[in-house]
Amino acid sequence: MEAKEVEETRIESDLIGTREIPASALYGVQTLRGIENFPISKFHLNEYPLFINGLAITKMAAAMANHELELLTKEQKEAIVTACQEILDGKHHEQFPIDMIQGGAGTTTNMNANEVIANRALEIMGHQRGEYQYCSPNDHVNCAQSTNDAYPTAIHIGMYYSHLRFLPHLQALIDAFHQKGKEFAHIIKMGRTQLEDAVPMTLGQTFNGFASILEDEIRHLNEAAEDFLTVNMGATAIGTGICAEPGYAEKCVAALGKITQLPFRLSKDLVGATSDTSCLVGYASALKRVAVKLNKICNDLRLLASGPRCGLGEFNLPAMQPGSSIMPGKVNPVIPEVMNQICYKVIGNELCVTMSGEAAQMELNAMEPVMAQCCFESVDLMINGLDTLRTRCVEGITANAEHCKTYVHNSIGIVTALNPVIGYKNSTKIAKEALETGKSVYDLVLEHDILSKEELDTILSPENMLHPVKLDIHPKK
Repeated sequence: MEAKEVEETRIESDLIGTREIPASALYGVQTLRGIENFPISKFHLNEYPLFINGLAITKMAAAMANHELELLTKEQKEAIVTACQEILDGKHHEQFPIDMIQGGAGTTTNMNANEVIANRALEIMGHQRGEYQYCSPNDHVNCAQSTNDAYPTAIHIGMYYSHLRFLPHLQALIDAFHQKGKEFAHIIKMGRTQLEDAVPMTLGQTFNGFASILEDEIRHLNEAAEDFLTVNMGATAIGTGICAEPGYAEKCVAALGKITQLPFRLSKDLVGATSDTSCLVGYASALKRVAVKLNKICNDLRLLASGPRCGLGEFNLPAMQPGSSIMPGKVNPVIPEVMNQICYKVIGNELCVTMSGEAAQMELNAMEPVMAQCCFESVDLMINGLDTLRTRCVEGITANAEHCKTYVHNSIGIVTALNPVIGYKNSTKIAKEALETGKSVYDLVLEHDILSKEELDTILSPENMLHPVKLDIHPKK
């Protein structure tokens, strides 16, 4: 039996003691302790690249500001900036293996970034990993910083980029609904309130309605995301700026703007800002609004496509997979169903964010790690769900036009559309007779010679269902 090759290690120490670190690891002893202390979930930092990028941008800006204040040498600054740029280019992300959910208000995440950047900077400078006398995770990469300003700033940056990534996927679904609105604009159907027949409309209006209620949310999302551009860099531990030099905060935030080309601004009150996580609460709430509306839309898709013989059957969802292990021929609305579940998860994440936001104590909110995890996860879930709903459901929907028309002609509800023309007395008479005999309102109006078929079809034409109209039609009776 071959002997297992022993991996080389290096020794690092911290407040607790010394540990062996894999020689191949860019991270150090504090990251290792975080790996050991928080085997909590399957949500690891290396699965959230925009958060890692936020950490790299934060550390890059800090290095630029500290060099300007002569706290870092040119060599140290350039090595740190180069290491951060490599991370932004997608390198070294596997060196961030820690759990997103952790105690310590994000210290493990901050130190993971500090250690990876310091060790890579050491290599760039021609030194060995762990030779921290030349570039230290704490003294140089974390210079003039605390977890309590660097960590939330990185979250803000990562979440703002997540927001920018999210919007095109939402817009693509909106466009797909609008496209179906145009395609189905000529198809008359029955509108329903409280699951009961209401008044006629077009199938196109149904799909344009789906698009419009989602479109309204883009403004709310943008407003919520705007708060991420305000950061507390320079606050250090509690907002007093201890361990930072005068002017550092302003120089660091200016560097953030230079790196990202985004209008980052410094919080007006760093003490208040350091314990305030309301921007995460606000964005989670904005995502919840989208989830609530998507849930309604998916429920409608399932109801209106129900059947194929014993449901509403106004349109057909694409058949994606067999629906039963026992019922031959059954096909389920699996795509709207999975979107429903995503919506429930996003709504649940919002509750977690809200409760965690309320848990701030004194000058810090130690629950920020789970808030960040929930927000990043919700965006990822929504993006995957939106694309799946669009490509595997909405774009393939086909209408059952004649079936929709039959519903209208057989509905008592069309008497409401006729009421302005034939009058309340005639409408009541027709509705009552339709209920008693089972005949359709459409047929009874013709049978009683109240309107001609041409006049009746004009009133119920799709173009007259789109908006209020004045028709020059007069009943015979």
